[in-house]
Amino acid sequence: MSESNFIDYVKICCRSGKGGAGSHHFHRAKGNPKGGPDGGDGGKGGDIVLLGNAQLWTLLHLKYRKHISAGDGVSGSENNKTGASGQSEILEVPLGTVARDSETGEFLFEITEDGEKRVLVPGGRGGLGNSHFATSTNQAPMYAQPGEPGQEKWMVLELKVLADVGLVGFPNAGKSTLLSVITAAKPEIADYPFTTLVPNLGVVKYRDYRSFVVADIPGIIEGAHEGKGLGHRFLKHIERNAVLLFLIPADSADHRKEYETLLSELREFNPEMLHKRRMVAISKSDMLDEELKEAIRKEIPELDLMFISSVAQKGLDQLKDKLWLALNAD
Repeated sequence: MSESNFIDYVKICCRSGKGGAGSHHFHRAKGNPKGGPDGGDGGKGGDIVLLGNAQLWTLLHLKYRKHISAGDGVSGSENNKTGASGQSEILEVPLGTVARDSETGEFLFEITEDGEKRVLVPGGRGGLGNSHFATSTNQAPMYAQPGEPGQEKWMVLELKVLADVGLVGFPNAGKSTLLSVITAAKPEIADYPFTTLVPNLGVVKYRDYRSFVVADIPGIIEGAHEGKGLGHRFLKHIERNAVLLFLIPADSADHRKEYETLLSELREFNPEMLHKRRMVAISKSDMLDEELKEAIRKEIPELDLMFISSVAQKGLDQLKDKLWLALNAD
């Protein structure tokens, strides 16, 4: 998934359809020149609707659709005929798409299931025809309701990547390399910070034809919760992961400090993230002997550290076993 194709934020202007007007028609027929009211109701205006599509991974298809309009309802007519409803505009979105009001920032809903439909901006109701207003004292009402106007609102759609495991670490921790080795994903890899600018997803093939999804997400820097670096663009994506795999490179100057900084950034952004299952792996560990591994264990004695090397492909089977157990633990 290239950077240019992965869009996780769009702002769109949505105009729902106005309702059709009710009719104030009176029945006229041969032998009945002064029939009663028979005006039909107006049709409902079209809605702006979001539809979950599990095959989509990006909001790219909405990036250049700044103005989205639904159809207006048709006015009612004689013989109590209701006008046709306006055509709704259905926008397919990836699972994990959050809808917010652009002006207030209010959270509206989140699309989490394939085929799930939610109305983003409702259309106006159709007006009632004059037949609804006939009474014993007013048998020929000249009044019919106008249709309700549609609504025009700026809305924000924001995508939070859905994955079982999220890779958490500073830039150059080895997240992209690990993803490229344990899955068929081909993220860009280079020896400089922020090679990964957008999330990359990969499917890990596990034993007995089972699998799970891993997301390599842009690296954290200190102050990410304040929006520094890639900031919120990174942190929002790991809210949806079931398990967080912290990667700390073997050549880090201070393994404990790096781990605590990562935890702090998650806590400041959303304290609930600390309730997720966490695992910690020391990457690039092919350069370590047993004495150095033991020294790192003593830095963070409360954690069950795993030592892995994506390049040398060491410890990866054990890592996948532990991830699978964590994903399926009660």
